[in-house]
Amino acid sequence: MTFKVSVLPAERSFEVARDEAILPAAIRQGVGLPYGCKDGACSSCKCRLLEGRVIHGAHQLKALSLAEEAAGWVLTCCATPQTDLVLEARQVIAEDQFAVVKMPVRLAALSKPAPDVALLKLQLPASHTFRWHAGQYLEFILKDGVRRAYSIANAPHTVAGGLELHIRHMPGGVFTDHVFGAMKEKEILRAEGPFGTFFLRDSNRPLVLLASGTGFAPVKAMLEDLLARGTDRPVSLYWGCRSKADLYLHDWALAMAQQMPGLRYVPVLSEPLPDDGWRGRTGLVHQAVMADWPDLSSHEVYACGAPAMVDAAQRDFTTRCGLDGAQFYADAFLSQADRAAV
Repeated sequence: MTFKVSVLPAERSFEVARDEAILPAAIRQGVGLPYGCKDGACSSCKCRLLEGRVIHGAHQLKALSLAEEAAGWVLTCCATPQTDLVLEARQVIAEDQFAVVKMPVRLAALSKPAPDVALLKLQLPASHTFRWHAGQYLEFILKDGVRRAYSIANAPHTVAGGLELHIRHMPGGVFTDHVFGAMKEKEILRAEGPFGTFFLRDSNRPLVLLASGTGFAPVKAMLEDLLARGTDRPVSLYWGCRSKADLYLHDWALAMAQQMPGLRYVPVLSEPLPDDGWRGRTGLVHQAVMADWPDLSSHEVYACGAPAMVDAAQRDFTTRCGLDGAQFYADAFLSQADRAAV
């Protein structure tokens, strides 16, 4: 038995099996609902239920509170329909999104620009059909079907050089311990993608790109893409880290600001060390944005990094700086511990 799901205002529709969650059915049928973690932890897929009834699977209350559920909000990644549905989703992407493919990738190079950050260069198969939007991510498929997701850190026009990933070491992590321990060049990995709806929309609005830690990875891809397109949109890049060593591509960002006349780069350290000799901005990175842009009503914001940073930015930008909530796009980095809390 299947149910029909209609999505407004995009006027798209698709079929969902009775025991299937809404989001995977949408992805399979090429309907670009917004999403992030796919595990009921990040709230990126939250939509309003206008008609029908669903049952939610396990999810974190911070992603969908009981009050929000009672008010008609659903998490499409873990909600299964019990009737035909009508959803309201304001960020449905066009039908020309790229197909999700599985493929083997070979580790071409591994470097460590910071003690706890690895940059992986992945070689694609010679006959690859992998295409992506700057800002999307891929998933590694490990033993027993375990998956780990990482943003692609280079723009699509650089595909001849393979894919670039930025991976922070999480001690005890199944995958990152391997990356920082036994991983060797030429190793073959299984990957699938692209995933996610965190990529630039066509617009003339001024951009704020907000990143914390390795949340810089998809933002880097966006900047490369903007440069290649010759954009004249004003762009403000805010990168928040603890200490100077965590700004692992600081020189790259400075060089990019020289190449893009409309780009302003603002690094922000929350806990600079005495040896850093830091004379730049300090504190919380989203508060630096608010200090510079008390009125964000005409902007688009793309935020990627720790969930606490993303949540605070969305709350404060929309309630205190006049940002239209529909112009806030986010990809909250969730560790396996975050996901296990679901």
